[in-house]
Amino acid sequence: MSWSSLNLGEARERVFEFLGVKLQAYRDALLMVTDGVGLLLGWAYAVQFAHQGSPISIWVLPVLVSVCIGSGYLFGTYRNRWSVASFAEAVHLAGSFGAALLVVSITIRLVDGSSGSANLALAEATLLVGVIVSGLVRTLWRLGWERHLAPDATAKPVIIVGSGRVGEQVARAMMLEHDGIYRPVGFVDDNRARANRQVMGIPVLGTLDMLIPIAQQAGVGHILVAQSSTRPGDVTHLVNAAKAANIEVLALPSMQELFGDDVRVSDIRPLREVDFLNRREVTADTAAIGDYLTGKRVLVTGAGGSIGSELCRQISGFDPQSLVMLDRDESGLHAIQLSIEGHALLNDPRLVVADIRDAPRLAEVFAAHKPEIVFHAAALKHLPLLEMHPSEAWKSNVVGTLNVLEAARQSGVETFVNISTDKAASPCSVLGYSKRVAERLTAAFGETNPGRYLSVRFGNVLGSRGSMLETFRGQIQKGEPLTVTHPDITRYFMTVEEAVLLLIQAGAIGRSGEVLILDMGEPVKIVDVARRMASLVDPPAEIRFVGLRPNEKMHEDIFGPGEIDVRPIHPLVSHVPVQPLSLKSFQQVLNGANDLNYHQLLVDLIAAESDPLPHADAR
Repeated sequence: MSWSSLNLGEARERVFEFLGVKLQAYRDALLMVTDGVGLLLGWAYAVQFAHQGSPISIWVLPVLVSVCIGSGYLFGTYRNRWSVASFAEAVHLAGSFGAALLVVSITIRLVDGSSGSANLALAEATLLVGVIVSGLVRTLWRLGWERHLAPDATAKPVIIVGSGRVGEQVARAMMLEHDGIYRPVGFVDDNRARANRQVMGIPVLGTLDMLIPIAQQAGVGHILVAQSSTRPGDVTHLVNAAKAANIEVLALPSMQELFGDDVRVSDIRPLREVDFLNRREVTADTAAIGDYLTGKRVLVTGAGGSIGSELCRQISGFDPQSLVMLDRDESGLHAIQLSIEGHALLNDPRLVVADIRDAPRLAEVFAAHKPEIVFHAAALKHLPLLEMHPSEAWKSNVVGTLNVLEAARQSGVETFVNISTDKAASPCSVLGYSKRVAERLTAAFGETNPGRYLSVRFGNVLGSRGSMLETFRGQIQKGEPLTVTHPDITRYFMTVEEAVLLLIQAGAIGRSGEVLILDMGEPVKIVDVARRMASLVDPPAEIRFVGLRPNEKMHEDIFGPGEIDVRPIHPLVSHVPVQPLSLKSFQQVLNGANDLNYHQLLVDLIAAESDPLPHADAR
């Protein structure tokens, strides 16, 4: 490089820095001056080269400048409302110049009449040059500002998978973070029509199947997956290929996590296990469906559990009149208060230690707090334990649910949402039987009481305590094999966020006596998830098959016999009517339950489902 070219490069960088940084503090005044100078230059050009010798009126120039600057101020161009050289600013700048031309044209017609054509041509030429000058200065200003903010050479180079809206947003966020740790060097995209194009000056280097060779050739050690641009089924292959090439895979949060915000560099995170599921998370604007909670008295049982605690956090954002959090686990209540209020003094009367097996205690709590909406999340849920101890499933999932329902009835609850499980569809286990009975009891209360009583049927909830992913994660950390019951076993999965979304939506759209079921996509083979997680460590973790446990299904159902998938309100939520259980007959069985085999008792109650049972008043 020659000395002269080096000086030219330095001069250009100084101009960019001056325009982008030094002038930023005075941007409004300087933009106003720039537009005024542009109009003066335009006038000089018009008089010198465009004027044909006809008489001109000097008053045209001050009118043009006054109207341009005045309308620009009204449009917000000089009030820091728009980013310099943004599309919005360009539209409003064009509007202010157009307004000036309109005002001057009308004035010329009124003052000069038909002889004012020369003045009109002069005004048009002035505005044209003024727009060009203003646009050029703004473009240089924007380039200087962005170049000043761009990450330096020490930032880690990243290739972004997906050049669509999300990919463009995160690239822009990287390019405007001077102290950022990442800098985008290229995109890959499955849309071959975008190959060889540029997005914000960053090239689209190829398609997804070329990603690893492209990254290796560019010396890139990080790949960022924009989730909305990538099919989930590609994630496993991508992770395995990247791992073999010693490349780290990063990801963005789901759109539920990002809702209402632009993508930021701080949103980038390492790939999570949930990203391996072969479907996208179901998302919605909970603010649009949860406003029925505002100003209401809400009670959540099982508030210290995985679903209950997330539900409480979401409900607290809707400004309920009160939120009563009930659980028999003191530690769970401590954790949920800490996560919502930032402290855990445990001195809030809305934190209630109680066991749903204790009917008098529940009646006392409901009478004191008078809830209008109840979410019933308290239950025992681990299938193998309940197979060994069916009496506990009876006491918590059946009698406990009945106790909560009765307390809700006595306090006049408006909406009652019971949390069930897909194991209640065509049940064959103690857990499934007990939750199916709870669904039917809830429907019975809905049939005989004025409030809405409904259930929500969940699949396996990722991230909940004792869930598959938590088990696999713990086994990996201990260096133990990942245990899978059978190579062909499948399950339906949903995230905690999806579970809470469905609960809140159920309270808004559910009808009494129904069970609501979320479309969870196709069932997932457990061994596939195990293999994906095993591949995250080096060497890959071993997978060990331990055999199906008693009464464990190979494949779960989400609809029972005779249940039809009908979606009358939301395209991803099915509404299934539940046959109510005769409360009078149930009470007779309950009175003699101490002498019965609990497993057989549950089976008999489910078998009675096809009988035309008379529906009696609640006990």
